[in-house]
Amino acid sequence: MKSNKHANNNQRTVELLAVRSALLGLRANMMAAASDKTATLKNVHENFTASAQNLLHYLALRRQDLRPLQQQLAKLGLSSLGRAEAHALSTVDSVLEVLHQLLEYHPVQLEKDVNYLSFAAGERLLANNAEVLLGTCPTVQGVRVMVTMPSEAANDYSLIENLLKGGMNCMRINCAHDNPAIWTQIIENLRRAEQKLNKYCKVVMDLGGPKLRTGPLKAGPEILKIKPRRDCTGKVIRPARVWLCHFENIIPVKEADACLTLSQEFVEQLLVGDNIYFTDARKAKRSFHVVEKTERGYWLELSKTAYLTPKTRLQKKRKTFKKPDLDSTLVETLVGSLPVIEDPIVLHAEDELIITRDLKPGHPMVCDAKGEIIKVAKIGCTLPEVFDDVRTGESIWFDDGKIGGVLERVDKESVRVRIKHCKLQGLKLLGDKGINLPESALMLSALTAKDLTDLTFVAEHADIVELSFANTVADVLQLHEQLARLTTRQPAVILKIETRRGFENLPSMLITAMGWPSCGVMIARGDLAVECGFERLAEIQEEILWVCEAAHVPVIWATQVLETLAKEGFPSRAEITDAAMGHRAECVMLNKGPHILEAMHLLVDIFCRMEGHQAKKRSMLRELRLAHLLPEEFFRSANQGS
Repeated sequence: MKSNKHANNNQRTVELLAVRSALLGLRANMMAAASDKTATLKNVHENFTASAQNLLHYLALRRQDLRPLQQQLAKLGLSSLGRAEAHALSTVDSVLEVLHQLLEYHPVQLEKDVNYLSFAAGERLLANNAEVLLGTCPTVQGVRVMVTMPSEAANDYSLIENLLKGGMNCMRINCAHDNPAIWTQIIENLRRAEQKLNKYCKVVMDLGGPKLRTGPLKAGPEILKIKPRRDCTGKVIRPARVWLCHFENIIPVKEADACLTLSQEFVEQLLVGDNIYFTDARKAKRSFHVVEKTERGYWLELSKTAYLTPKTRLQKKRKTFKKPDLDSTLVETLVGSLPVIEDPIVLHAEDELIITRDLKPGHPMVCDAKGEIIKVAKIGCTLPEVFDDVRTGESIWFDDGKIGGVLERVDKESVRVRIKHCKLQGLKLLGDKGINLPESALMLSALTAKDLTDLTFVAEHADIVELSFANTVADVLQLHEQLARLTTRQPAVILKIETRRGFENLPSMLITAMGWPSCGVMIARGDLAVECGFERLAEIQEEILWVCEAAHVPVIWATQVLETLAKEGFPSRAEITDAAMGHRAECVMLNKGPHILEAMHLLVDIFCRMEGHQAKKRSMLRELRLAHLLPEEFFRSANQGS
């Protein structure tokens, strides 16, 4: 019996020594990695000295597969290094100290320096950096809410006030839209709301970056289709809502199903309750009903689908005041100019598509009476310089990854694509749709000529500057140089990771970004999913979270968070889970939509609920409600039995 016990002790000692040896080897590699990069760390801002070193420690730790070692540690009842991000060296040292106690001898002297981070210090650094970058947060775990502003926020003060009141911590302005005059009005509305509510909110300005998109297509007819909402049986459940104003007071309303601008003479004679009659493009008799008048225009309702053209004649009868029952005159006008509908390119698997350098309007495939192809479908692209960087055999994706193909031929003037990924029934490709070339080494600078112009305004007004399509160290340095030239304010910088190249260069870009007093990272999951593959997005966003936590750099979780709720008023089940996963970042971004207030309230509620369950990768074991549903008799009988 004693011999068995002795053998077991010997086996345990052998296991402990093996694990200790492996950990000491890991630690030596971690120390060497930071030592080798001493010159690189000299350029890091003093705010990030310890963080940059911890990042190098963590990356050295993760250069090998730790799963066998983790299993050994778990078997021994020790920490399996699964939460080492914010304090990599301390995590390894803590396990070594326990091992030395189990082996019953004094530990070897472990080398440490002035930047050595304890568990508490590592987590405190991330919390402090998040507060500096994104502002204070009322929730315990410190997850903020960033909201993208619609153009209407320039004239809608109440929207911004309600968002700020409801929990918005960062207000994002996308510089790809609008202009400095609109941006100024939005910021002024925020400052006014801050003063009224005694709250502070960061102004985030997102530089547009190099947008690789499809060019225009051949113009189709000017026609506007307006339809009411119907249920599955075809019954109208809500009339179409149409916004109407006169030419001199053009104010589009995004909540409308359609917008019309008519002559001032016609519009000003309308009264609530009037009917406007017309015959649509199909010779169908239709009418609008005037349901509301405002200072800026009218709301109309339409109960049947209608097709309007510039030649559609609108009529209403105007009764005279002298003899209202007997006399009336006819007031009428033409619809006039309407948005031009593009002639779309319909693509199927194995179709050919030519992408050209010029931006002349493209066209769909043209066939003869026998179905033989006369002209291959053709479309331009907004950044023809990418043609110099692509190679035959590389993949190409359109419209957020809906259509995919392979580059079959590349020449000076065009690229020929063979479509490989598409719905069986085909898909329409339109102008101004995104193009992704994930396998191509594109030599595009993250800062475009427009971005450099916008930076004059952004450097003066923004608390945070977002660098779109950050791909290289050179991109980060260029932004730092431009900001230093334009202002002494040093607004914080956020790197938007939205390409495969940006993801692969993230560690080196982080070290470079740490040369600035404050920085962060946004996981721009839209383009990133297309670039890296939808099936890889989950693991890629995990890796970004881990690496940024190791650098104590705050992360913004972005793209399509509660998007269905924001746009349509009701969330999908998958969106709720996705929003809950975003709790592990320091901030979650919501995009604009007519129901953005509801989306923000739900997001804040999800954060409050998740605080008791999750902190970064660590599961928090708060009191489990299900445990209380089991009868007390069960616990008593179980204790008696034991």
